Amino acid sequence: MKVLITGGAGFIGLKLAKVLLGKGYEVALLDSLSPQIHGHLPVLDLPDGVEFHRLDVRDTQALADVVKECTVIYHLAAETGTGQSMYRIKDYVSVNELGTASLLEAMAETRSIRRKLVLASSRSVYGEGAYVDPKKPSDLLSVSSRSAQQLADGQWEPIDSEGGQVVAVATPESFPIEAASVYAATKASQELLCRAASSSVNAEISILRFQNVYGEGQSLQNPYTGIISIFFNQARQGKQISLYEDGLESRDFIHVDDVVACLETCGESSLSQGTTINVGSGKATSVKELASTLLKAADYDVAVKVTGEYRVGDIRHCFADITQMESLLGVSPAVSLEDGLGRFCAWAKQQAVYEDKSAIAKEELMSRGLAS
Repeated sequence: MKVLITGGAGFIGLKLAKVLLGKGYEVALLDSLSPQIHGHLPVLDLPDGVEFHRLDVRDTQALADVVKECTVIYHLAAETGTGQSMYRIKDYVSVNELGTASLLEAMAETRSIRRKLVLASSRSVYGEGAYVDPKKPSDLLSVSSRSAQQLADGQWEPIDSEGGQVVAVATPESFPIEAASVYAATKASQELLCRAASSSVNAEISILRFQNVYGEGQSLQNPYTGIISIFFNQARQGKQISLYEDGLESRDFIHVDDVVACLETCGESSLSQGTTINVGSGKATSVKELASTLLKAADYDVAVKVTGEYRVGDIRHCFADITQMESLLGVSPAVSLEDGLGRFCAWAKQQAVYEDKSAIAKEELMSRGLAS
């Protein structure tokens, strides 16, 4: 069996490739080697035996030549970054949506081959995610995305349609899509495209909605996404770690090893067409707690400041209901946040020191009225 991983030079793709090679699969990686992620002079540590193609996922014809020999495809290639997506709209739509369309069209050229396509989607498609009224905790609520005015007024917590208090709960896969950013909208579009084209490309489609993935190998050069890498870079250079809003916004952090376990199992399993599965730890961690745990793991001592600044398109809370991950894939999170951060910091300290560009990224957002 030959496997294709798009976006395969990213840290998730490379770890997945090593696992699959170890099980005897033929593995091909496809990646454009974006400078934002890999730097202007990429240095790749490719596993022995892997086949590598430096291609843009939007190049349908070149892609068709690679796809025709593959029976399992993991589609990880995407532009990521909530804030950046709000002004680089065309780029995000082009890479994420057109790239997915190109992959599907390439698959259609050899539709006589039955394939398995696993799409790496995102928890961002839920928008603010699931909430409940404390007085009616059994009824899940969908709340509106926080407006720019709400953020400017420091109204950090979402409210219900009547302005009442709500509490975040684990978001299940059945929760309606409510994209709060352009990035989220493109991930939702990827899902729709794959589902719509499944019969025409003769593929079994599975969708994994990743929470915040982190771990060894993650890019230390990208200032637009990867909060753990950004915080580590700042602390390593003795800089203050600045927290948006009040620092109590929360995320679900999942180690790359647990994500790869889900990808591997999903690619090998026969699931119902269009099965969608959350991939996360199932736990909410505040950004303030994350910064504290990271500094302890790295043994760095820098200031952590709550700034009250914000970014339009950010969500307040979101963590996954992982019932289906455990029941359908048989995977439970094995790496705790403390252990995972310890492993990440030990690896990151051995890497080159990269310029902290987070201030540049913030200025770009502020100049467009997307942050304050």
